[in-house]
Amino acid sequence: MTPQDYAYLSKLLNERSGLQLAGDKQYLIESRLLPVAKQHNCGSIGDLVAKLKAFAEEPLRQRVTEAMTINESFFFRDKTPFERFQDTILPHILKARASTKRIRIWCAAASTGQEPYSIAIMLKQAAAELAGWKFEIVGTDISTDVLEKAKAGLYTQFEVQRGLPIQLLLKYFKQDGDQWRISQELRDMVQYRRHNLLDDFSSLGTFDVVFCRNVLIYFDAKTKQDVLTRISRAMSKDGHLLLGAAETVVGFTNLFVPVADKRGLYVHAVETKAQRVPVAMSA
Repeated sequence: MTPQDYAYLSKLLNERSGLQLAGDKQYLIESRLLPVAKQHNCGSIGDLVAKLKAFAEEPLRQRVTEAMTINESFFFRDKTPFERFQDTILPHILKARASTKRIRIWCAAASTGQEPYSIAIMLKQAAAELAGWKFEIVGTDISTDVLEKAKAGLYTQFEVQRGLPIQLLLKYFKQDGDQWRISQELRDMVQYRRHNLLDDFSSLGTFDVVFCRNVLIYFDAKTKQDVLTRISRAMSKDGHLLLGAAETVVGFTNLFVPVADKRGLYVHAVETKAQRVPVAMSA
């Protein structure tokens, strides 16, 4: 792959997904795009780039973008965001939404579904406290391939061993050949939609909780600011935003402020500390 090919593919990825490739990611492009090149009768990455330039085929451009998008995910990844969801967010919601008993949760860049299904499992585990409540979990991603896997809810032995306690595996999954399929009840709790974070969010509606983890780190400063601004518009006034451990709003927007002593958890800047007094809740 020539430097010109690398520059073209990096620009294509950035324009279509907002993600930026560092200068040393040639190996990543080659490993992910060589199978795509072969599928489209291209003998090399250079031939694939030439085809992209010559024909500008939208399905091929989409396939290239999806192949280069990072899709790392596992159940209860990093633990802390899920602890925040249980010890801070749910108690607040139980109090603030007592009259409507409804909550909407958005998992942006949901990948193969482990994050939204982890949330669904937590809600099922807290069924006694949440009796009568209605939940809508929306998982979005730019890749149709990973969304199809998420909808199927079928995972390998390796995937279910990453972060999923054995008791939850046995309770909510059934063996399907040499893989494990999550229960239909939990699959029904999550809606999956293809969505690009560079696009307008208005069609998704308003959410009480937004998980947007480990994706902003791949955006440039301007894109981070833009995405965070639009996330703020897609959140309820007293909503909560959860970012990844290596991510922050500081320096990119003044629309959110961190919740004291709750790393990775943010609320609208207009919210006050007095408005979120946690209530004890069993696991």
